Amino acid sequence: MKYIFVTGGVISSLGKGLTAAALGTLLENRGLKVVLQKFDPYLNVDPGTMSPFQHGEVYVLDDGAETDLDLGHYERFTNVKLSRLNNLTSGQVYQTVLEKERRGDYLGKTVQVIPHVTGEIQNRIRKLADESDADVVITEIGGTTGDIEGLPFLEAIREFALEVGYNNAIFLHVTYVPFIKAAGELKTKPTQQSVAKLREIGITPHILVCRCERPLGKELRQKISMFCNVPYEAVIEEKDVDHSIYELPLMLQRERMDDLVCRLLRFDTPAADMTHWQEIIRKLIAPRHQARIGLVGKYVDLQDAYKSVYLPKGDIHLFYCSNTVSVYNRLTKKGLFF
Repeated sequence: MKYIFVTGGVISSLGKGLTAAALGTLLENRGLKVVLQKFDPYLNVDPGTMSPFQHGEVYVLDDGAETDLDLGHYERFTNVKLSRLNNLTSGQVYQTVLEKERRGDYLGKTVQVIPHVTGEIQNRIRKLADESDADVVITEIGGTTGDIEGLPFLEAIREFALEVGYNNAIFLHVTYVPFIKAAGELKTKPTQQSVAKLREIGITPHILVCRCERPLGKELRQKISMFCNVPYEAVIEEKDVDHSIYELPLMLQRERMDDLVCRLLRFDTPAADMTHWQEIIRKLIAPRHQARIGLVGKYVDLQDAYKSVYLPKGDIHLFYCSNTVSVYNRLTKKGLFF
């Protein structure tokens, strides 16, 4: 069993979930069985009672679990079928630890973050690995490196990687390389600081995925490689896509990220055949037919609240809903479907 841990730095909403899902797509198309999970540092037991304005979409799984929206990316990008076992929050962890303490499972010992909380996090990784029987477990750590609530998760995966040994676990860090318009250049300092913070915790990333609006030049990649202590080939450019998020696996394949991952984890697999994926992109970019769609909801001011169905180019028309019947009548008169 091999493990990939995906962390993020500098700012939130960088696309860690999409990166993890796209990597899962590439590995699946190399013939590997992949399973993904998301760890969220907030103390809520699940996102079901959280405001979409704060958290975004709640993605509901087949077993009724209310989970983070990134699990929707996992299911749409890969063939994996997820359950409540694939999403873990700090609230769930602390709830489990305190229930064990009340039952006397710790035999009167002092209950601490290390080893009890971190141990519970590691147990979830092992349980998913055992039940899924996958070749690779991809675990995304929510939040931003440096957030105090995320420290137990980072400590847990540091210990876990040490336990499973070299070539069995790798760390992939998604970071941000901003373009400063006044200076006319990309800046690497935020990435350097984020990696430094991660290394303070005891984690040295094997791969850096650099989110950027402009292409990374050779000199910038060399600079990031040197100051962040990762090989040049492990500095991956993840530029904004032109049309659809489903272009991301093809972009990462061009960057040879899946080749690097397989080499680090000692997988001997053929290159991913992405012909069918290219056909999906072609249909998305140049569809034969178009439809006008009306989406009725209370949280239409926030794009992430309806991430599973929202299209950014105006194909879906958003309407605030206070009275479903009246809005339905208004939309059908305009010839909209929903």
